[in-house]
Amino acid sequence: MNQAELIRALPKAELHVHIEGTFEPELMFAIAQRNRIEIPYKSVEEVKQAYNFHNLQSFLDIYYAGANVLIYEQDFYDLAWAYFEKCAEDHVVHTEIFFDPQTHTDRGIAFETVITGLKRACDDAHEKLNISSHLIMCFLRHLSEDAAFETLQQALAYKDQIIAVGLDSSEVGHPPSKFERVFAKAREAGFLVVAHAGEEGPADYVWQALDLLKVNRIDHGVRSEEDETLMQRLIAEKMPLTVCPLSNLKLCVVDDMAQHNIQRLLQQGVKVTVNSDDPSYFGGYMNDNYFAIAEALNLTTEELKQLAKNAFEASFITDAEKKMWIERIDALI
Repeated sequence: MNQAELIRALPKAELHVHIEGTFEPELMFAIAQRNRIEIPYKSVEEVKQAYNFHNLQSFLDIYYAGANVLIYEQDFYDLAWAYFEKCAEDHVVHTEIFFDPQTHTDRGIAFETVITGLKRACDDAHEKLNISSHLIMCFLRHLSEDAAFETLQQALAYKDQIIAVGLDSSEVGHPPSKFERVFAKAREAGFLVVAHAGEEGPADYVWQALDLLKVNRIDHGVRSEEDETLMQRLIAEKMPLTVCPLSNLKLCVVDDMAQHNIQRLLQQGVKVTVNSDDPSYFGGYMNDNYFAIAEALNLTTEELKQLAKNAFEASFITDAEKKMWIERIDALI
């Protein structure tokens, strides 16, 4: 098979996707109309134009406008189900989905409403599409430590439905150290932990995520390359990085995909993985990210397969499941 056929055929695990960032314009407009929510766009076409943002703030403006239309359990179900249909198209067989309860609870939406809708979609995706999934609850780092503690407390009633907690939103000025005590309490409660670090923030934030939050994975982490000692640690500890190439390009972490460091990191032995982040805003889902780096970086067949294997190895599925998917990847010719 040629490279495009290989990318489509690869079974994939996605470890870095924000469910609120999968909100396609058509669905946003439909739910806004269904819920009779005023949004500053008169048509699907106007929503699509707004999605063509040029900086982080304009992205956040449309991102939160979209979140505002999500009110009922069915809205969260529809959002997640639409994402699972994209997974089926791209042969994503396992996904670990970030959700931001504070984005919704701060608007008066009950935590229960959010997670019940998402979990119902996860269950249906497993039954109807044969896609397994986990939910990862993220704290918004631009909010306070107290707000994070309150959200963690709300999550405890749904411990069996949430595999991990994470840390996302605006990175600069909100170091992982701000949430050291919250993450300690989360680990004590039995949650796995991940954190965004080293995307727009410095390599020092990756150190903090490792040493203070004691994470199981680093989300993004592309600036780790700026610190050779950190690089050696990531390699030695086989610490996964959930890299999001199209997101990095859209938010100007890199100016050109040919400058992206995912291949260099892979070749040095870092356990890098490919993910879509906020795909409806950043230009593509999983296969789009694979196609973009394969073309720009001239990736080999073995490099593509290794990226896919890394994701399963870095996932929170069982060792038996990891072994099964890695063997399937190795079997692809």
